[in-house]
Amino acid sequence: MARVCQITGKRTRIGNNVSHANNRTKRKFYPNLQKKRFFLESEGRWVRLKVCTKAIKTINKYGLEAVIREAKAKGTFTGKI
Repeated sequence: MARVCQITGKRTRIGNNVSHANNRTKRKFYPNLQKKRFFLESEGRWVRLKVCTKAIKTINKYGLEAVIREAKAKGTFTGKI
């Protein structure tokens, strides 16, 4: 499975390791993804999402339903709820 947050759409970024001699080699920056279960109150069931820690904080603040609604409007939501 790809390393992509299902709520924010954050994905792996590409950058460089830069040595003291200014040699550059490619590297990857991975998002801090966690598999987390959330309770979806409208359907009365648990939902497992692969989300970054920033998305977890946002869900705790605004609630799962509101965050999913916003993500669907932006087009970043990749789940099947």
